[in-house]
Amino acid sequence: MSIEQHSTDAYGQELARISHHQSEAVKARFTVFQALAAVGIGHEQADDIVATLEAGAVAGAHTWISESSAPHGSEPRFEEGWHAGVRDIASHLLHIADSTATTGRGLAASSAMLVAHLQQTASPAPQEPAAEEPEAPPVTLDARDVLAAAERFSWAVATPGLRNFPDGSDFLDVALSAVRPEERAGYVERLEAFAEQHRKRLEEMLRTHGPGSRPASHGRYALVGQPETLVILERMETMPFLLRRRWEEELESVFLDDLEFVWGPRIRLSR
Repeated sequence: MSIEQHSTDAYGQELARISHHQSEAVKARFTVFQALAAVGIGHEQADDIVATLEAGAVAGAHTWISESSAPHGSEPRFEEGWHAGVRDIASHLLHIADSTATTGRGLAASSAMLVAHLQQTASPAPQEPAAEEPEAPPVTLDARDVLAAAERFSWAVATPGLRNFPDGSDFLDVALSAVRPEERAGYVERLEAFAEQHRKRLEEMLRTHGPGSRPASHGRYALVGQPETLVILERMETMPFLLRRRWEEELESVFLDDLEFVWGPRIRLSR
């Protein structure tokens, strides 16, 4: 096996492990919101509690990184480079902690909407269950329904005549492939909550980097203003590692890199 192949395989394994932790974190956050709601804690306070916990976890990583040191006996120039890299990483982690503590709004409300949706669509339990019940089919996502929901948010979507990709189905398919099975039920409601939560941020992105803007005139930021981009951004915030892995399997990374640069997610993966 070549060194390059080994590096690629190792990076893929890292992405898989991170994706697993991300998925488990989503489940845990959902459980915490349900527990807080059960004892009468409102959405805003629940968001504050969870955001504080998540920011504290990032702060712990900051402390661990800041206290690391170069291998014993390293050359002075190596130590200087090591400490410079540690400072850069620690600074970025601090920025993530600050952002996490202040931007995690609307998640509790989204969780409550999802619970309500699941309760409404759940079928009543049979009085006498059969000896062998067929396994319930997995929930599927209808791309047309998701796209229709995204197109309703005028502050995030350019007019049809100005869009760079009249048919952005390839981008939408890849973004939806990063929606895990346990997240599919009520995903449209989750997307709507995300758009409402980030309305000002979406408005500003469309204004500064959308079709007709100066940055876009140089041929970059082609996805800004596309309705499919709303799904991409939601996945970028929720499952960034899984999105990146699926994207790099199917599409050119430059489109996602540009979008990530403009949006400024809590976890930046462009290289």
